[in-house]
Amino acid sequence: MVADPVNDWGFDLEAFYGEEVRREEQEMLEEAERDSAGVRKTCQSFAQFVKKAWHVIEPGTKLIWGWHLQAMCDHLQAISLGHLVSNRLIINIPPGSSKSTIVSVLWQCYEWGPLGLRHHRFVTTSFDLANVRRDNAKTLDVINSEWFQSLWNIEMKTEGVGSFGNYETGTRLGVAFKSITGKRGNRLIVDDPHSVDGAESEAQRDKATRNFIEGGLNRTNDWKTSAIVIVMQRLHEEDLTGVLLARDYGFIHLNIPMEFESARACETPLQIKNKSGEMVKWKDPRIAEGDLMDPERFPAEAIASIKLSGEYMYAGQYQQRPAPREGGMFKVDLIDVVEFCPPGGITVAGWDFAASTRKKSPYSVRVLMTRIGGDIYVRHVDRRHTNPTDLERFILECSIEDRNDVPNVLISFPQDPGSSGKTQKWRYAEILMGFNFKGSPETGSKEQRAEPFAAQVGAGRVHIVKGDWNSAFIEEFRNFPSAGMKDQVDAASRAFAEMIGAPTAPMLAAPEEMSENGDQYMGNAFEGDPWGA
Repeated sequence: MVADPVNDWGFDLEAFYGEEVRREEQEMLEEAERDSAGVRKTCQSFAQFVKKAWHVIEPGTKLIWGWHLQAMCDHLQAISLGHLVSNRLIINIPPGSSKSTIVSVLWQCYEWGPLGLRHHRFVTTSFDLANVRRDNAKTLDVINSEWFQSLWNIEMKTEGVGSFGNYETGTRLGVAFKSITGKRGNRLIVDDPHSVDGAESEAQRDKATRNFIEGGLNRTNDWKTSAIVIVMQRLHEEDLTGVLLARDYGFIHLNIPMEFESARACETPLQIKNKSGEMVKWKDPRIAEGDLMDPERFPAEAIASIKLSGEYMYAGQYQQRPAPREGGMFKVDLIDVVEFCPPGGITVAGWDFAASTRKKSPYSVRVLMTRIGGDIYVRHVDRRHTNPTDLERFILECSIEDRNDVPNVLISFPQDPGSSGKTQKWRYAEILMGFNFKGSPETGSKEQRAEPFAAQVGAGRVHIVKGDWNSAFIEEFRNFPSAGMKDQVDAASRAFAEMIGAPTAPMLAAPEEMSENGDQYMGNAFEGDPWGA
């Protein structure tokens, strides 16, 4: 039974919103009739055209404009006008960003209408033919709308679900991505070439990218003036975007992650005016780490909800930096989860420090790790956002808990260089009086420090004890080194490096020197200088 749209107060919501839509349409028509020349001039800007045409295909839905929409429009307009140094463009942007509406629907309307390029032939494709037909229909709806025809009268010759054309040789042909070979046009639009499952299959992924390289890159009418635009969210490091960029086929890359990462801030050759009126390259306008792409439509609480679906999914589709599900540098599918760590061995608590309480800042992390023969057990991980005072408390609390669990645990800290490191060293010596601990500076890059531990993971010798920290730990290692957070990797790398530098149990002590639970008694391993300096 269909629910009655009339609410508890006797108010007909459907009729109300229907009237709103009719009023908006009428206002657009009246504006076009009253000032057709002014509207046509305004619509010479693709961004302004999108704003005007929005109500034709999304009636009743408010357009919330943002810099990311402007960026897509500006790059496409530059291609239309021949102002971009390359006519090949890749746009990576999160789902729900109106990418298909702008690229696959309104761009052709803009070229046929305001720019008068009615002879342009468009070929559009996607992994799902239903998506292609949906966008074909929307494009035709705009062109046939009373508003569009009142401004740019275009007589259509054919109108179909899969293709249509006008009387000035302009056409649109929509095909499934696998059928792109043999089709030609002035504009080739690839909108999501992979399905999620297809991107995970090496065979399907390789076939799709190979078909495009061999049968898609050369399917434009004119090499100099025709354009190829690919718009998609990332699904795998070797998806179509990854392969084309790695092989340098001349694509400009407009990369827009949901959360800003300064180390990956996008810059393109598109020339725009800055606030001073100077022409500069386009770059991501965000400044602060973690700034959201569209905080009005995707506020922080929405992002938190999206992340519940998995860090791997979020890293690829929303942050545009995919890592293989099995892991990149760390083959995390080889890590097994165990109920407990066997007794014995050598245990180290490796630390990584960060002194900030901001939610998007790095964590202070302690990784408790045990080596038993050739096997490594990650017993527990704790991470917190801390200010300097809270950090000291965090260190002491964890150290007490770790010593209660493993009486002779070795605590290993990163030590700052120079005089600040000396001050830090003696401060922690005061806090941890009576504990076995050691501080040492970090050397080499994060990747270099992580390599020895990654080798053990790849050999299937690393196990983690079951706990609520497992998921965050695995996801960070899966996405390393492209992940935003690397704190757990740093702490684990330190713990492992310290551990393999320690003698094995039989070399260090006689059996009677083992503690009651079987853990190795190390004594005062750093007599004289508690930091081993």
